[in-house]
Amino acid sequence: MGKKQVQASAQSVGFLLVPGFALMSYAAAIEPLRAANLISGKPLYRWWHAAPGGKPVMASNGLTIIPDTGVGTDRDADMLFVCAGGNPATFNDRHVFAWLRKLARRGVTIGGISGGPYILARAGLLDGRRVTLHWEHQPAFSEAFPEIAVAPSLFEIDGNSITCSGGISALDMMVALIERDHGRQLAAAVGDWFLHTHIREGMGPQRMDLRVRLGIADEKLLRVLRRMQGNIEAPQPRAELARIACVSVRQLERLFRRHLGHGIHRQYSSMRLERARQLLRETTLPVLDVAIATGFSSSSQFARAYRRNFGEPPSRTRLSG
Repeated sequence: MGKKQVQASAQSVGFLLVPGFALMSYAAAIEPLRAANLISGKPLYRWWHAAPGGKPVMASNGLTIIPDTGVGTDRDADMLFVCAGGNPATFNDRHVFAWLRKLARRGVTIGGISGGPYILARAGLLDGRRVTLHWEHQPAFSEAFPEIAVAPSLFEIDGNSITCSGGISALDMMVALIERDHGRQLAAAVGDWFLHTHIREGMGPQRMDLRVRLGIADEKLLRVLRRMQGNIEAPQPRAELARIACVSVRQLERLFRRHLGHGIHRQYSSMRLERARQLLRETTLPVLDVAIATGFSSSSQFARAYRRNFGEPPSRTRLSG
């Protein structure tokens, strides 16, 4: 992470908890700070919590945290992390956005964890930055902010802007920040403290490789599945997929049935409909736009396929999202 920087006093770290925030991501971000203080025997970090309206804020699992302050506080902060989960696309609090912009103008490092980067983007703080966020939120984010390039990485530290995909990657991110500020030895000790024996670099992948996730070893099939995954809006014809695998269409169909239990069309349809479900839950895109973004030619065609797959119309998924 570069040269060790000596800190004259404890860094103040704020956590803005948005209702529905992911508790694991938050815990993985704050606990390494506590461990760094305990292991070093010095108050290297101190922290505080804010929430919209200053009211108790509930995590996605139902646990409630009482914040120290509301949004707009003038408390000192070297860094502030926005912790969000659930459906960050629906969060639209102009007071929060204005406060975040004010902190950024003051030189505070602003971070977003899991769905937090979505809120930073809505505040206008991610333009021209290297950005990542949880893979579940990426399709909706890219539809809402097509001008912001998203990397499928664990975390990104770009000057005074930090974005993190969430989950356990928040621990990797904090260990990287501790190493930057206080050296490799302390960072390694913090990793050991949490039995995290393999600290991952920021550019590591968020998700398991398809080989592990699906339990498939056939390289031809894996090449095709990756191409399908990367072409949801414009589905590739079977002949093109077969060309990628260097087999005939008939042979490719056999590979799908042998390893996945169904054919190419069903697999592709399932992948596209899962993406549609994410967009319905996490964006306010009209149903027709969701249909087009997932490769369907009309909203009626999309609605029929969606109901067959999930047993409910797209409108019901949106209402329950």
